[in-house]
Amino acid sequence: MGGESKSETSQQSQTQPWQQAQPFLNNVLTQLQGGLGNTGVTSGENTALNTIQANANDAAAKYSPAVSNYATTLLNGGGATNQAGNVNDYYKQYYNATNPLASNTNYDPMQTPGIGDQLQAVKDNISQSVNGTFAAAGRDFSGYNQKALGSGIAAGLAPILTAQYNQNVQNQQGAAGNLYNAGNTTAGIQAGMTQQDLANRGQGVTAAGAAVDAANTGANATLAAEAQRRGIPVQALGLLAQIGIPIAGLGSQSSGTSNTTNQMSGVQQFQGIASGLGSLFGSGGGGGGGASTAANMIKFISDRDAKEDIEEVGRLHDGTAVYRYRYKGQPGFQIGLMAQEVEQYAPEAVGMIGQFKAVDYKLATDRSVKRVA
Repeated sequence: MGGESKSETSQQSQTQPWQQAQPFLNNVLTQLQGGLGNTGVTSGENTALNTIQANANDAAAKYSPAVSNYATTLLNGGGATNQAGNVNDYYKQYYNATNPLASNTNYDPMQTPGIGDQLQAVKDNISQSVNGTFAAAGRDFSGYNQKALGSGIAAGLAPILTAQYNQNVQNQQGAAGNLYNAGNTTAGIQAGMTQQDLANRGQGVTAAGAAVDAANTGANATLAAEAQRRGIPVQALGLLAQIGIPIAGLGSQSSGTSNTTNQMSGVQQFQGIASGLGSLFGSGGGGGGGASTAANMIKFISDRDAKEDIEEVGRLHDGTAVYRYRYKGQPGFQIGLMAQEVEQYAPEAVGMIGQFKAVDYKLATDRSVKRVA
């Protein structure tokens, strides 16, 4: 940023190029200065912050015990295995009822309950039929009668005995298969309950964090509200400074002892602004007046956008790069830091002056000095 300031002075005269505008500017700056007393938290803001705190504390008292109980329940498994005993009992009952058949490999059809009565009924029917036929022919009780009777009984009973044998095999194998499947099903149910138990415990870990957050809700709201109480005045002062600093420089005067034309750098112009601010708000030590702080920042304009021909020439003890550069439109080279880099590790050392960033070199180099110490 560059500009030109012309002055024509002698030992007997002094020019004031902004004299006509100074009453207006002083009026604006006076109003700004009066606004410094109105930068605190308003009653409405304070009421809102107190309401946020109260609501947060009420919510913590109301919900925190329930969240904590939920987390504890999950950490204990959430009751996922409560039915494990019943599942085992049901399997035992089924096993006791099914196992006799599943374990019986004696397929003898004659050992099947009720088979004897069935065979006897078939034998009686065959005997009556065969014997009746031979009796009608007058040959009952003959050798052929007995032979025919034996063949008929054998032919009649064989299919029944074979079918019963096959049925016994099928029943035993089916019972054994059902018992095997029941065991697998029971094992699967038990495994599923165990996995659910583990999953619940895992969720309990997450819920435990939520329980802590719920318990801390009131405290966190208090911290946030107090931060707002401190931040609101700072923000208000910052806005006033952004308005006042550039305006203050417009009321400066130029004087000299010879006829000169001066080309002023961006840094020099900002120094003039700082000087005007010091005249308005007072200077000197003790109270940390506006002139000292503002001039300290404006004096070291370090915004990369205000510079050209930038080359790194070295580094500080903490690794911060040092550059050689020219302010745009100015012939002379300077050496210094870049505000954009300083604000990465020491944001408190960087401030905005109009469109440019300025660096407080003491704050910016504290870290490097500590490294040496």
